[in-house]
Amino acid sequence: MASNSQQTVQALPIDIHYNKLLDWLINRRHCDQQWQKTAAQIREKINTAIQDMPPVTEITQLLQGSYINYFHCQQIVELMKDTDFGKKNMIGQYSSQKMKDWMEIIKMYETDGVYLAETAQMLARNVNYEIPAMKKQISKCQQLQKECDRKEADYASKCTDLKKKYDSKCKELGIQGKKIKSELAALVEDLPKTFDKICDSTSGLTLATDFYKDFVKFLTNEDLGENNLPMLKHIIKNGNTTTYEWRTGTKPEKIDSTKLFIDTTDEQDLLTDSADIDWGAGDGNIADIDFVDDINLDLSEITLETGGNEEGTENQDAIDFSVVESDKDSNGIDYSDLVIVEHAEDGVAKGEDATSLLDNPKTRAMFLDDLLEVEAFLVQRLEEMKEEGNFLSSSQFQSAPSSLQVTRETVEGMLIKVKDIHSQLTTVKMHHLMLIRNSPRYVDRLRDDLKQILTLADKMTFHEKEMVVKRDEAIQEQTEIQPKLDLIIKKTREVQKQMEIEISKKYKDRNVNIMGEINTV
Repeated sequence: MASNSQQTVQALPIDIHYNKLLDWLINRRHCDQQWQKTAAQIREKINTAIQDMPPVTEITQLLQGSYINYFHCQQIVELMKDTDFGKKNMIGQYSSQKMKDWMEIIKMYETDGVYLAETAQMLARNVNYEIPAMKKQISKCQQLQKECDRKEADYASKCTDLKKKYDSKCKELGIQGKKIKSELAALVEDLPKTFDKICDSTSGLTLATDFYKDFVKFLTNEDLGENNLPMLKHIIKNGNTTTYEWRTGTKPEKIDSTKLFIDTTDEQDLLTDSADIDWGAGDGNIADIDFVDDINLDLSEITLETGGNEEGTENQDAIDFSVVESDKDSNGIDYSDLVIVEHAEDGVAKGEDATSLLDNPKTRAMFLDDLLEVEAFLVQRLEEMKEEGNFLSSSQFQSAPSSLQVTRETVEGMLIKVKDIHSQLTTVKMHHLMLIRNSPRYVDRLRDDLKQILTLADKMTFHEKEMVVKRDEAIQEQTEIQPKLDLIIKKTREVQKQMEIEISKKYKDRNVNIMGEINTV
């Protein structure tokens, strides 16, 4: 009966949690509670003994890259037996002091079970600290790689968007964007030709102006005469004359005008020179990188600030293009204070008088207002004609003159011509050219704002390349850590099996299982 009970106990495995293993060994007196003192002495002897070891490959591998424990010492002794250090004298003792030192180390390990306590502590340290730390570092490297991939894509997308935006703004201005000041200067020089083409196209508005005049006269029995679209009719009849001719009714004998000067000396090619910007090296922290979420540069909102001189009086060279909420037309141009200079020398057009009507901001505003007045009339007339039908069939217009007996298609054609001329003078390109004509300094402001877009695009390219470098560094770090992790996991599992065997020997070869996270590392 007792024999059967012993056999039953012998069949039961001994399960020990790795975190409780050291306490379990001490409580069962397999090792001394003060084992650390002896372990420190053993460590000193090991550090001395590893000097001048025989050049055996297996021994060299054991001494490199791992913490030397009791089981390593046993393997070293077995390997040294096959070398000159393993020779014995006549009485059966090793003659080599090196072999004696390693035998003494093994003996010290076995005294009071020091090797069991040290190995139990090493298992807990590896599972609780060393292995998790390496896994955490690898996880961090992997996360950094994903972050770099995402950032790289974001920077590339931002760079593309910025360059598209630059191209779009340059297209609005009608330039290539290589040498902005030079290209804008060329456009400004061509303005007179552009104005002449616009004025030539106004000849097609005669039908619309006559239709407007006759319509008002038919309804009100009043002839507006010179008060009806004065600027528009003047340009249709005479073209883009000087302001002097508009004001006096006669052509000037002499035009004394100041030529616009834009300094384009030493201007760099923005599309080739911007890439040379050195943004400096990053500090490795992705969170510190300035990631531009939105670039919103609206060229139509660029204005020049009004300056002042040292005495506090108004600076006549600084032009303020901002507008107020009243006394301005639909284009935001205030001409409520329109006063034509009348003290010019007879026959000589100077200053404002020397400018053409479309070049002069005030007279150009009057021309645009005349266009808008005709446009508003034609739009309203089209709405009325929807109710009347294609032909003027209502009783009110049956007695109207033939000039008013027009179809919707004819009125629509008039409206298209009016809108076309109006749009030619109100494009973004024309807006900026007008500002440049009034202040050459505006070119510098415009160039700097456009250059900022390219500068930000280059910065995005720099950060994109930086993300590639950071990702490669993270990959390299992971590559270096992974073999170390694999090795320490392998060694930990080997030591786990060795400890299970050693403890099993003390309990008549009962199965011993060291439990816990150690089995899942």
